Amino acid sequence: MSLMPAFEIGLRNAWMFVIPYAYVHFGLGHLIVDNKSTLFVWPSYTKSEKIFFGVLTVTFFGPWIYSIFLPLKLGAAWLYSGLPIYLLGLIFIIMALLSFSTTPLDEPVTKGIYRISRHPMNFGFFLALTGMGLSSASWIVLLCAILFLILQGKILEKAEERMCLEKFGNVYLEYINRTPRWVGLPKRGGER
Repeated sequence: MSLMPAFEIGLRNAWMFVIPYAYVHFGLGHLIVDNKSTLFVWPSYTKSEKIFFGVLTVTFFGPWIYSIFLPLKLGAAWLYSGLPIYLLGLIFIIMALLSFSTTPLDEPVTKGIYRISRHPMNFGFFLALTGMGLSSASWIVLLCAILFLILQGKILEKAEERMCLEKFGNVYLEYINRTPRWVGLPKRGGER
């Protein structure tokens, strides 16, 4: 990993990580959930959340654009250390989509991978982005992954949970009280 970012267009660049992610999240996501409207319902954001959402969007799509210019070094240890993390992120996203597809529209998604995390799809994206950053040895992509993790907790997840509390009431509140926000983190007292 070097301090100076690499910029070089080529066939063996990090954009190869974007194609499977985009297919799983956007293409396969539509097929798995059978066009259920709840998957793509956006919560209402406060004024400050809208501003931070703009920054969050840059941390989401910025690495995709940068990946076009980011060469991969085949055979490097970075590539092989990041690839399993990237694949684990894709698995989280697929499992979250499958849970969505088998949940009725009038119920919150609380089964499958949602039993261990309230936001496995966001966590999956964080893992995929982290894996891409490690595989390409890019501190810029890793920085975007960390910013995404912080901002998604401050904006996306709070707004989504607020929307679900309005829609599902006490059922969702009970779910929040028993399920940690992210995988691997214990449920803290008073956390929402």
